[in-house]
Amino acid sequence: MVTRPTRIFTLSLCVTAALLSACASSGTDKQPLAITQPQALGLSQATSTQIPDGWQSLGDPVLDQLIVQALQNQPSLAVAQARVSRMLALAGVAESSSSPQGSLNADLTRQRYSENGLYPKPIAGNIYSSGNVQFGVSWTPDLFGQHTAEIASALNQVQAVQADAAAAALSLAAQVSRGYIALARLGSQREWAQRAVAQRQHLFSLTADRVNAGLDSQLEQRQAEGAMLEAQAQAEAVDEQIELVRHQLAALTGQGPNAYATLMPRVDQLKLEPLPYMLGVDLLGRRADVAAARWRVEGATQDVKVAQTQFYPNVSLGAFAGVNAIGLDQLFDNGSRQVGIMPAVRLPLFDGGRLRAQLKGKQGDLDVAIASYNGLVLDAVKEASDAISASQSLARQHTDQTRSLASAEAAYRIQRDRFEAGMSNQLALLNAESALLAQQRARTDVRARELDNRVALMKSLGGGWRAER
Repeated sequence: MVTRPTRIFTLSLCVTAALLSACASSGTDKQPLAITQPQALGLSQATSTQIPDGWQSLGDPVLDQLIVQALQNQPSLAVAQARVSRMLALAGVAESSSSPQGSLNADLTRQRYSENGLYPKPIAGNIYSSGNVQFGVSWTPDLFGQHTAEIASALNQVQAVQADAAAAALSLAAQVSRGYIALARLGSQREWAQRAVAQRQHLFSLTADRVNAGLDSQLEQRQAEGAMLEAQAQAEAVDEQIELVRHQLAALTGQGPNAYATLMPRVDQLKLEPLPYMLGVDLLGRRADVAAARWRVEGATQDVKVAQTQFYPNVSLGAFAGVNAIGLDQLFDNGSRQVGIMPAVRLPLFDGGRLRAQLKGKQGDLDVAIASYNGLVLDAVKEASDAISASQSLARQHTDQTRSLASAEAAYRIQRDRFEAGMSNQLALLNAESALLAQQRARTDVRARELDNRVALMKSLGGGWRAER
């Protein structure tokens, strides 16, 4: 004998099967693009090089203060933070949609009722006040995981924009640091340019004396004059670049163009500690921009799940309770009560074309997110590898340039001793000094390039950023 609960259970299974069979088909499953794996790019299982957190490792408090001002005043960072707040709000909306929703409505109406309407006399043809107070509650159970996927997608988007904000801050700090180093390099170049101008002026004066003495011709004098004017033009060009870099730093820190009119750092004030270099699989988790791209992939994956749930029935439950009466004196009488329930089922019977197109669009968005992530991973590994290779090469260049400078200094001392002993003329001494100045300038340039590349390396390895989860 079949019991009544058994019949109800069987009927429920039949109804559920009928509802599912009546739903629109989502079509064949589409496999998303493959995600680039770290091992495929030659990354080691070991931990990547540890870069000191923050920019204090360069050892310049003025630079540290500039970065703090940039992070506080730069409008682009304010935009990034506003995007974070917006995504947090949208995530809150998505999360609240899975909870029961309640509402309370109250309204008062005073009207004349039609003599030929639904209401009989004595209401018909007379003016009455009517009132309605009603409390309602509704809930859409998450039968097929739609709400869960929506919340997961929203949270992934929040993580992505938070990582975007961190990446923007890191990029801004790197721009300030590289601008500061460029300014220090230009300051050294101005010193060499001024010494070169003084030397060329002295050489021109000496050549003029030799022309007057009949030892040189007008050709040598014109050549010396041209060399002097060229040195002056180069010095002026360096001054122009210094002003432009100062303006850039002022803009990056959110200030007026003349905020750093007297700022002039020195290359030798910045520290450069030797570091071992290793690229491991953890590199991809230490870069905020890569993490943001990965979270967007996860969010797009959840969006595909949301689109897939649209092919299943949507069940919503509702109920209401309240009072309604014509004549306010009867509004709260026992007979004015009204109670009801409102279950609803939505079946996507003839909406398959639109839903399949919507699903394909979300799958396309997922492929775009994966392709963007894969491209960013390749760029990140290349950027870090380039910075490491450049650091190693620049270290060798620095050693070679130091030796070259020592040779130039020795040659200048020998030429100076010969001049003081009357064995050489002043032109030979000035030429030796020019060679020395060129080597000093080249060594400073190599040092500045090392510092600039160190900033690039810090940025490529994440700059000390760590994900919150």
